[in-house]
Amino acid sequence: MRVQPQRFAGRAAVVTGGASGIGLNTAERLLAEGGAVSLWDIDPKAVADACARLGSRCHGVVVDVADWQQAADAAANSAAAMGRIDIAIAGAGISGPNALLEEYPPAEWRRVIDVNLHGSFHTCRAVVPYMRRNDYGRIVTIASIAGKEGNPNASAYSASKAGIIALTKSLGKELAATGIRVNSIAPAVFKSPLLAQMTQQHIDYMLSKIPMGRFGEPEEISSMICWLASDEMTFSTGAVFDASGGRATY
Repeated sequence: MRVQPQRFAGRAAVVTGGASGIGLNTAERLLAEGGAVSLWDIDPKAVADACARLGSRCHGVVVDVADWQQAADAAANSAAAMGRIDIAIAGAGISGPNALLEEYPPAEWRRVIDVNLHGSFHTCRAVVPYMRRNDYGRIVTIASIAGKEGNPNASAYSASKAGIIALTKSLGKELAATGIRVNSIAPAVFKSPLLAQMTQQHIDYMLSKIPMGRFGEPEEISSMICWLASDEMTFSTGAVFDASGGRATY
């Protein structure tokens, strides 16, 4: 990982789903480049272990982002601990089961939408007031190429990620006249704990759609996230940036 040591000096970031996978990888990079990080995650042990490993500039909050009050309380906790919130990476998500829509369990549909889409909404709603205080912010939502193309047997996941894209576009326009930028990244499949939630058949299908013929590496995704979260991102907002190994067609 090639880092720019002081790129995030003086910046404070919230990373949801931050105790594992791409969230943890992104948090590591933000810290390596001088920032302070508050990890939001639903897994208490993972939060404790990650914070112990990452050091004194890492703060942890156990939170279910699907619950608005928990997200609001987490933002207050993070702002108190770090003194401000400059960056938010809305990455908490689940894949849900792989099933035909006509067989998709309604309770699982609601759970995927609650965590992925409502969780992103709750995170954005909670952090924006803190960013407005300093007229500065960088919000990066984690969508998916599935939100653009729709993956078969993954209707809830695809719908939730399409919703995140629309949410990002809307919020980006709302905040365009401020110092807050809101953008999204739409990865194809990459190596992450989400793979353990999917069937091998579904994993093989997604890999077959990537012209590069491989999964993305976490460092490749976090590199783009950190660029979107940096001061270098000035004139793009409400935009979606692909990381798909050539799969994206628009």
